[in-house]
Amino acid sequence: MARTTQMAPAGPPEGMDDALLDQAAALCHERAVRLTDMRRLVLGLVLAADRPLGAYELLERIRVSRGRPVAPPTVYRALDFLLEQGLIHKIERLSAFVGCRHMLESGHACHSHVHAAQFLICTRCGRVTELDDAHILHALLEVTQARGFSVRQTTIEAEGICATCA
Repeated sequence: MARTTQMAPAGPPEGMDDALLDQAAALCHERAVRLTDMRRLVLGLVLAADRPLGAYELLERIRVSRGRPVAPPTVYRALDFLLEQGLIHKIERLSAFVGCRHMLESGHACHSHVHAAQFLICTRCGRVTELDDAHILHALLEVTQARGFSVRQTTIEAEGICATCA
């Protein structure tokens, strides 16, 4: 049986995401890095999606929004930049990308602070919820430090069924 995927709008929705994209551009400017048009488009598509997007899905959405294809390395470079700047997260289990919820809510990208990404992944609808729970981070750091392990970065991915699908 073929699985159908729902396509989000080709570009960022009007209003809300324009402000978020401007906020991301300001963060990049503060760091003396550039949010190019392609990086901004990729970020806008990730933020506009109601679920994580893979690189090839992003390629298709860019093709639809621009009316012409773009080379895969172009998208991968944009994704690498957005990850490096803390504007998006990669959900390793899905090999897909989501906007950094903390950045969206607080105005600070993950790059600028210690932030342990914690995700709840619904195996039915595919939605991902980002948590920013200091208790989880504290518990993890306590356990790892007791074992002499120095944590550089953490990403916790928990799979299950969301409240909507339950």
